[in-house]
Amino acid sequence: MEGAVCMCDSADRQHQLRLVGIFDSLDSLADKIGELLECPVTIEDSNHQILSYSKHHEDIDDVRRATIMGRKVPDNVVSALWKKGYMTKLFDSDEPVAIPVIEKVGLSNRVAVSVRRNNEILGFIWAHTDGSTISDAKLQLLKEAVRKVKNLLLKDRSRVRAISASYRGLFWQLLTGDLEEVKDMKDQARRLGMQLDGRLSMVIMEFSEEVTETIEKHANYLAETLDDVQVVCRMFDHNQLLLLVRLPRQGDTGDYLNRYIDDFTQLISARLHIDAVHGSGGNICHSVRQIPNSYSEALHVLELKRKFPEELARINLYQELGIYQFIEDLLDMQMNSRYKNIKLERLKEYDRKNHTAMLQTLKAYLEFDSNVQQAAKHLHVHPNTLNYRLKRISEVGGIDLMSPDQKVTAYLDLKVENIRKGFDL
Repeated sequence: MEGAVCMCDSADRQHQLRLVGIFDSLDSLADKIGELLECPVTIEDSNHQILSYSKHHEDIDDVRRATIMGRKVPDNVVSALWKKGYMTKLFDSDEPVAIPVIEKVGLSNRVAVSVRRNNEILGFIWAHTDGSTISDAKLQLLKEAVRKVKNLLLKDRSRVRAISASYRGLFWQLLTGDLEEVKDMKDQARRLGMQLDGRLSMVIMEFSEEVTETIEKHANYLAETLDDVQVVCRMFDHNQLLLLVRLPRQGDTGDYLNRYIDDFTQLISARLHIDAVHGSGGNICHSVRQIPNSYSEALHVLELKRKFPEELARINLYQELGIYQFIEDLLDMQMNSRYKNIKLERLKEYDRKNHTAMLQTLKAYLEFDSNVQQAAKHLHVHPNTLNYRLKRISEVGGIDLMSPDQKVTAYLDLKVENIRKGFDL
């Protein structure tokens, strides 16, 4: 492989490959690393935004040129690195990773290493080797450079999401509404790198399995790098990644949030081969004091998705729940008033005595908005059979299937029954 390890450095050369001294900027550090490695070097943050790059000659590849011009690694290059498995290696290991030519995106040889603190990816160092050999001494230098870069990044709080006690404490205050003076809260947030302005919303990504270090690293990375929204603050709470996000000033907030949630759940599922990652979002906050409401709404969406997995499979946002926003309130009201839908009770009794499926037939008919063809297909019966059953449902239950009021009432009561009976009709 081009850019592979070579054992041929002399003892004198190995002795010289040391990052001696204190570096007060990433620019001076990048130049020194490039000088010792004898190749161009780029330092990026976790979003693949360029932080610094070393001096170089004119013979650089298209990717480095585009990265410097755009201040960011092109999206097609990042996608190619993920598809080829190199980004996964960078996430899973602290060791440098050799990356051969990817002609399709114009990338020549690289050696890269991740910069992390615990399970948080802070950035990456990329050495543009262009076919030259990478010795053990140079690989060791890259690992030493990681420590230097990390120290400089950690000094810049606006760049690093430091999950410290004060950071988590402030986030929990925002989520629980334990606020005193909003101005003081915003000042404290600003000191920790949070900007509590603009159109904010709470987003939750829930994992059905235990959150491992690998999941946490990938989740933190994806949360920060996906487009459409900006992460204000984030933290894990057991199996949930809690995100306070800022949306663009213009455009449909629902579109932004839906794309963000869908992209996150699909990408992390594909990259880590895990199923059942669910996302949800609360309403937009017009003030800091509304953040607890948005958090509660996002939690409520996840709770309802567990209770209605089929009906809400494609729903992410509280504002899109429709009648499901109020279904549990309706259940409470019915239980308090000991309400029963007499028409549905008649059908239940008939089914019990005659071993029929009148109630299930009615449910399918209403779920498909009174479309006989679709409901019959779902029930695996002929449309004429379904029409006969509907006639019997009207006779036995006394339900007028031409009445919108009676159909809506039956539909809502069947939904409530799902919760009451644990989904078993």
